[in-house]
Amino acid sequence: MDRTATDLEIANLTKRYGDTVAVDSISHRFAAGSYVCLLGPSGCGKSSTLRMIAGHETVSDGDIVLDGQMIAQVPAAKRKTSMMFQNYALFPHLTVLQNVGFSLKMRGEASAARDAAAREMLDLVDMRDFAARFPSMLSGGQEQRVALARALITKPSVLLLDEPLSALDPFLRDRMRAELRRFQRELGITFIHVTHSQTEAMALADEVIVMNAGTIQQAGPPREVYAKPKTAFVAQFLGGHNVVKLADGLISLRRDKVQLTTGTDAKVEAAVTGIEFQGAFVSLSARGMGDQDFHALLPEEAFFASPVSLGQTIGLTWAPEASHRLTQ
Repeated sequence: MDRTATDLEIANLTKRYGDTVAVDSISHRFAAGSYVCLLGPSGCGKSSTLRMIAGHETVSDGDIVLDGQMIAQVPAAKRKTSMMFQNYALFPHLTVLQNVGFSLKMRGEASAARDAAAREMLDLVDMRDFAARFPSMLSGGQEQRVALARALITKPSVLLLDEPLSALDPFLRDRMRAELRRFQRELGITFIHVTHSQTEAMALADEVIVMNAGTIQQAGPPREVYAKPKTAFVAQFLGGHNVVKLADGLISLRRDKVQLTTGTDAKVEAAVTGIEFQGAFVSLSARGMGDQDFHALLPEEAFFASPVSLGQTIGLTWAPEASHRLTQ
């Protein structure tokens, strides 16, 4: 079922709802055949962006180019895209097989042909044995697989996924996350996945696009974005970073690179304000340097070898490469 990867680009894409700008003239080229996560808080514009690419939301300004063709004004059904919705949107009165084959029925394909195609999709997601069941007879993970099969049956060049794991319990979410990545690799098509979960984006994506207030704050490979956030928003939203104001500017400082010290190498003296045991690590909070909050993620063995207590004044230090300048 391998496809030929197709280029997708958005150019100055804008979405307005009255006087409110939900997506503010963003541009980006998506690498063909990649897994991309649009990451950001609620209201940042990521779902509006996804829905414009899908054709389920009108474009206020800008364009969408897929495989060399401008598609911003093309109806959703005629684009080489398919969307998997957050609530799966399965028809309760149709069987699994009928749900998967529904879009082919709308295209006028014969019953035998669409049933064969639907069974092929159910094989892909390991759901053939459930073909005669109704959605009410399925678990959340099984519903998700059926929704994925239904989205893939039209053989899209780009699959769009709107918070596809949010309705699942944590254990199932981890398992389905791995399966989504496997499906993408096997199919070789572009997946664009909207999420507000930093962990989900880091685990899945070839590229992470961090959005805020309708703009793209930063885009790049997960490790690069995590290690070198460009803005205070990206550093704080991704977690794992301190944002520190120095006399000569703003820096991002990774929590797992901050160390306790009793020596003269301390860069900051701070009072301990919080200690949380997190299994393999201890999360320590402290306040210093002009009443700024600092956080350190310390190996459990290192912390308990020389523990500190609430209110205690401690020294914090870090290597130069653990921090870098922020642009804003």
